[in-house]
Amino acid sequence: MDMMLILQMVLASIGGAALYTIIGIAPGTDETAVLAPVTIALALLEVSPYIILAFFISAIVAKKLTDSIPVAVAGIPGGVMAAPMVEHAMVLKRHGLPEVSIKKMASGSVVGTFVSIPVSFLIASLIIPYADEISKYAGLIFFLGAVFLALMTRNKLLSLAIIVPFALMIQGLRHLYWGLDIVPEDTTVFVSFFLGITIGPIAFTLFELLSKKKRKKLSGLGDKEIALKKSVKEKGIPNPFKILTGRETGSAAFGSFIGSVTFFLSPVGMTVFLGEVLSRHIKDPVKRASRAISTMDGLTNASYISGTLIPLIAIGLPLSPMAIGPAAGLFNAPPVFTPEHNIHHILSKGEIMTATIIGAVCALVITYFVTIKYASQICAFVFRFVPHEALIGLFAGLVVMLAFMDAGVLNIFGTILIALVAGLLHRKGVNYGVMFMILYAAPWMLGLFS
Repeated sequence: MDMMLILQMVLASIGGAALYTIIGIAPGTDETAVLAPVTIALALLEVSPYIILAFFISAIVAKKLTDSIPVAVAGIPGGVMAAPMVEHAMVLKRHGLPEVSIKKMASGSVVGTFVSIPVSFLIASLIIPYADEISKYAGLIFFLGAVFLALMTRNKLLSLAIIVPFALMIQGLRHLYWGLDIVPEDTTVFVSFFLGITIGPIAFTLFELLSKKKRKKLSGLGDKEIALKKSVKEKGIPNPFKILTGRETGSAAFGSFIGSVTFFLSPVGMTVFLGEVLSRHIKDPVKRASRAISTMDGLTNASYISGTLIPLIAIGLPLSPMAIGPAAGLFNAPPVFTPEHNIHHILSKGEIMTATIIGAVCALVITYFVTIKYASQICAFVFRFVPHEALIGLFAGLVVMLAFMDAGVLNIFGTILIALVAGLLHRKGVNYGVMFMILYAAPWMLGLFS
């Protein structure tokens, strides 16, 4: 690994940190929707895998550092994973402590990053001897993963019932494209179907608006006023271990460790569960809220990093909700990355560690400093000048482009079909993870019927 490549990784990491610092603050941005398309696009552009990995790690660290800012100042989560922290952040806001909330969450995120990287490499090293055996049963594992996640969702019966029909739709479209000679039979359309699931809720909502009856039922909300309290400038270089108390640091570190070990479980579920368990015994509402948000933010960051690194280092298959969602482009972005040839196969463990450390350090140095120093100012800028609709339009356009690249014009409509079905299922309580697992398991599942 020469100095030029290291410099390129540093520049990519800085770019990822800058971009996702802004995206993280934008209200309601889904992690999968904003991370997966960009990662897949970089892979299809044949950017060096070293650069892609450094960029991605920097992006997730920056995104997790900043998506707590709108939670603290306005009670609006910057991403799905920030939603469990809203209640506790509002307690601090009611006590006039939104700045404390931002600092505690950002500092907890730093602790999560510090804990998860070494733990991830340790766990991956323990799994590596069994990687070949795990890979042999990949289809079965994905199917069992779909069943397991279905049993963890809000609508268990629907989630279980939809497994075979959803797989049938995915494989049916693939066979249609093969039959029409749109793509060769040895080519599996994957990227656009994955992204169709990702944008499902957005696509379903937009298509609903085509109904005049539906539009009439919607009431206009007008302009929403958000009051931002002027922040006190932080002097010197912020130190997360001085911002957090000893017990908060310990709680965040323990939560991050558990989040790393349980990388194969739902990050949202673990965040809510552990955040409450480790703080419910504290009677003072301010101290309880501070402990909860610092622990939750550390755990979310840790679960994202470990959920990416452990499957990537040990197996090369996306066997976690994180790997099968936002990080999917690192494992499968055909024809560049496939389950048989991706970053796991191209980079050694040491090279993955180097790219990870470069990405994480760049994001922490840039984004943590900016978050602590200028959180309110950046939040005000994003709320005023970066419309949520613009971000949705940007990523929707990227999905359409990648769908066309995958299998031509017809696949744009195929992707829309998958998006609408996925959006309806998501609204009825079927988790993203279930549908992603079905996408991976579909060839194996329907192969049982042949």
